[in-house]
Amino acid sequence: MTDRYQTLLPRPRQATRTSGSYELTADTTLVAAPGAEGAARTLRELLAPLRLPLRDAAEAGAAGAVTVRLDGSLDPEGYQLRVHEQGVDVVGADEAGVRHATQTLRQLLPDDAWRTVAPRGTRWVVECGEISDAPALSWRGAMLDVSRYFFPKRTLMRYVDLLAMHRYNRLHLHLTDDQGWRIESRRYPEVHQIGSHRPHTQAGRDRKAGRNDGTPHGGYYTLDDLAEIHAYAEERGVLLVPEIDLPGHSSALLQARPEFGVGSHQVLTGWGISSGVVKPLPATVSFLGELLDELLDAMPVPYVHLGGDECVITDWATDPEITAYQQELGIAEPIGLHGHFLRELGKHLSGRGVRMVVWDEAFVTGGVLEDSIVMAWRGDSVARRAAAAGYDVVRTPVYPTYLNYDQSDLAEEPLSQGGPITIPDVAEFDPAPAQWSAEERGKVLGLQFQAWSEYIAQERHLDYMMFPRASVLAEVAWTGAPVADDDYAERLRAHLGRLDAAGVEYRPLDGPHPWQGGGTGDWRRQTGSTMAAERVHHEEISELGEVKQSSTNPASTNPA
Repeated sequence: MTDRYQTLLPRPRQATRTSGSYELTADTTLVAAPGAEGAARTLRELLAPLRLPLRDAAEAGAAGAVTVRLDGSLDPEGYQLRVHEQGVDVVGADEAGVRHATQTLRQLLPDDAWRTVAPRGTRWVVECGEISDAPALSWRGAMLDVSRYFFPKRTLMRYVDLLAMHRYNRLHLHLTDDQGWRIESRRYPEVHQIGSHRPHTQAGRDRKAGRNDGTPHGGYYTLDDLAEIHAYAEERGVLLVPEIDLPGHSSALLQARPEFGVGSHQVLTGWGISSGVVKPLPATVSFLGELLDELLDAMPVPYVHLGGDECVITDWATDPEITAYQQELGIAEPIGLHGHFLRELGKHLSGRGVRMVVWDEAFVTGGVLEDSIVMAWRGDSVARRAAAAGYDVVRTPVYPTYLNYDQSDLAEEPLSQGGPITIPDVAEFDPAPAQWSAEERGKVLGLQFQAWSEYIAQERHLDYMMFPRASVLAEVAWTGAPVADDDYAERLRAHLGRLDAAGVEYRPLDGPHPWQGGGTGDWRRQTGSTMAAERVHHEEISELGEVKQSSTNPASTNPA
């Protein structure tokens, strides 16, 4: 029998196999210690695919039982799991710890534990052993861009399950951009009625070629949809982080409400940075505050991402109303309005007990409050500067957390942003580098992978681009350090069986299946941004610390 304790991913702090095994059967009972009743219900729900009743029993220590209790002395989200010949003992620091223990238990069971329904006759035999574990980082996230290509509600719920499977605990939804506004507004329905769709989409990589696919694209989530997704994710220990990207990347919003911008704007059909930037005026803040209130009424989340990246603010200097407001505030340059605008929106969120999250450009322009969280996408330098300034930081660098980049240089890879970013690149990522001071490392909340969707139009392709790299990065996020062991490739190969059972259409380790390649049409692999160049480029711009005044790169690296 394979020692499944050596195939766990993420790898736990301590895991030891002992002699013997235990089989969960229809007679196995569930015992909840006082105060752990909710955690026990969570365990039962996560083990539902086993199709076992796990009937409640009152007596702890009974033979043939799964026992659950809480121990506040463990590290946050920590757990202890003990499998012995009479049953399974689960101890969690909190309900999150019990969830993690249950996901680990599923990994110790046959891979069919990850199917919705296992094949008839499957036996749930688990090897005996002991595990003690806890995460090193509190923010273990994934970002999904649903603006460039819309993904339906069922996809988001499925991804919640996949994230929970890997101990991720944040799902950052990029809900608005130039190419689509994906949030219903009941107060201002024209926002989603107009901003949620486009007549066609850019074909191929070169937007200047003017070719399109001739197919309308669109969609949005109702406020009830978002409430449902939020509740579903919360039950699985995944917090949603909705993003309304501002003040730039706002073309879709401005087609619906042109009075809040300078000039004329339409929902974009191609990729890149645009001049669709809202006016940084009090009336805009008031209007956006109402949209944020609608969102927060539907999903009372602790964080909201306000973007702040890639703003072409040239038009601000040409607008008399903006110029007059700038002078009234005593701000010397238009760029100062960028920080002021984001701070005003951040204050609105603070009034609702919500923390503002921003991309690192907002940190550079002062668009942060004392408790703001900075997502640093432009490399180590700007991340370290934000940490040194005392801000909580989530590491999101292009290299190696942008999983919308190629996974290899093979010619059969499909169209993507560029690359490659390989599995070893992901495994070697250090979210809190040793050369940083202890204080700087202490400001790193965690990390997050990104799935920008310009070249990810379907859920099957999303699977292909995210996995198995996201599986490896999950270990980096859990341990807070590069993958330490030399045999992680073997653990990953074992983990692919779980992904197969869960229905994940991942990229095989030796290259794409024939039907996963790009072929010879518009989705063929084309020359994009090379990762070596991007690494240098983003270290340079993070040193400059600038919000873009213009763009000469039609294939924006962070199309946020």
